[in-house]
Amino acid sequence: MSILPNNRTTSLREWDQPEILTNNLIRSVERVVVGKRGAIELCVVSILARGHVLIEDVPGTGKTLLVKALARSLDCSFKRIQFTPDLLPSDVTGASVYHPVLHSFEFRQGPLFANLVLADELNRTPAKTQAAMLEAMEEKQITADGERHTLPEPFILLATQNPVEAEGTFSLPEAQLDRFMLRVRLGYPELQEETVILSRRAAQTPLESLRPVLMREELLALQVKVDEIYVDETLCEYIARLAAYTRAHRDAALGASPRASVALMRAAQAKAFMAGRPYVIPDDIKELAVPAFAHRILLTSAARYAGRSAEELVNETLERTAVPGIPMGRGARS
Repeated sequence: MSILPNNRTTSLREWDQPEILTNNLIRSVERVVVGKRGAIELCVVSILARGHVLIEDVPGTGKTLLVKALARSLDCSFKRIQFTPDLLPSDVTGASVYHPVLHSFEFRQGPLFANLVLADELNRTPAKTQAAMLEAMEEKQITADGERHTLPEPFILLATQNPVEAEGTFSLPEAQLDRFMLRVRLGYPELQEETVILSRRAAQTPLESLRPVLMREELLALQVKVDEIYVDETLCEYIARLAAYTRAHRDAALGASPRASVALMRAAQAKAFMAGRPYVIPDDIKELAVPAFAHRILLTSAARYAGRSAEELVNETLERTAVPGIPMGRGARS
């Protein structure tokens, strides 16, 4: 049983209303991260859909704080990796170490072996170490010395990165970017929000007061329920047409991949689940298209020189792709 912020236990009635459970999680994080409900919701969507999250923004906007607040609000194992230029792949995945008593080598697990992993400032480490996480992100396993080691369930990587223009950063390879379900940006707080942040920090550190509102077993059960959300065939075709438009666009050197289409569909299922609907609607897809597609699109040099952005290309894709009119779907509520 999980303990909610007001010290009530989760009731059977709340299990029938997933929006209550997810709102409890969002409100818990909002006690620490002020004025960023949209970003928090995207992170929760990705966690429910078993997807990894890339949080990108300038230093000091609360990227690491957001992940820590999520970790404290979920009763799951949590580890943090601070990425630096001298970090080795074995520092992340683990390594085989000689045991002098047993006269044999044994595998020592790295920090990737946790339910929630914070990859802090991921783009401050070279490509060799970044690539060490590709297998973990896609297959939820680590291969070391020819042996496979399964990662715990769930396994969610929440990575932060500074803008590529910042000093001491490396560009993430396309193969790694494609493994993040959503990219989230925080931005600077509004004047009133920053005032609230200062007043809260003057009294105490809000992060220390957070307690879990969702247990690991409950999270796993919610993820299974997300799998059951109905996606009409016409919406699957709609997602495919969105992806195809980005690939054929003259400004795109690399469009959205089939993995991106799957990520958008899975995120839309989680979005519908959080809204209490057993089916996906077009608005779920439209709201998540930019976070799911933009970081996967590589613009041509001419488009970048002209000041175009991947977000603009995705928004153009949404405007020029017809939205299907569909029935409410099987098992839909009236």
